[in-house]
Amino acid sequence: MADYDVVLLVEQELTAQDAAQVRSLHEGIEDPVLYHLLVPVEESAAQIESGMSSLGVGEAFVPPSMAMDPEDIEELQKGMLNEARSCVQASVDQIVAAGGKAVGETVTTDPIQALAAKVAEVDAREAIILTRPHVVAEFFHLDWTSRARRKIGVPVLHLLEHETFDEQAGEGEGITGI
Repeated sequence: MADYDVVLLVEQELTAQDAAQVRSLHEGIEDPVLYHLLVPVEESAAQIESGMSSLGVGEAFVPPSMAMDPEDIEELQKGMLNEARSCVQASVDQIVAAGGKAVGETVTTDPIQALAAKVAEVDAREAIILTRPHVVAEFFHLDWTSRARRKIGVPVLHLLEHETFDEQAGEGEGITGI
């Protein structure tokens, strides 16, 4: 009996509630369900640039007191990678605790490209994206879910992390085909 492969792209560590909800979506499937979790690793340089922008510091002028040396950036990158690895393991553990079978990995490329590649690699039947709400990105259809629906050829479901199905009701997401 072949696995029913589901690729999960998660923005943050799954809770027990998240894992239980994901598992509940596949209760009636006879084949064994295998979840492939993907957790993006933020690029430290991009995060630093974003932080500088939020402080009102333009790209053209970075005061010497705010400049980071390459070792500090490398240390920050290692920290982000370790955090993502911890998120992968904890999320896999939550799926297993909810009665599922899961594997996971970090991704350092564009999350949607990684999702599409994993869907193709494992011949996944569906993809699930779990994120925090991103109202502006969703409005302009620049969010992960909108991008994934344009890129991959399997149903994509968007769930909000750390919210029950009832709390998400009426959001208009749901499963859509390409």
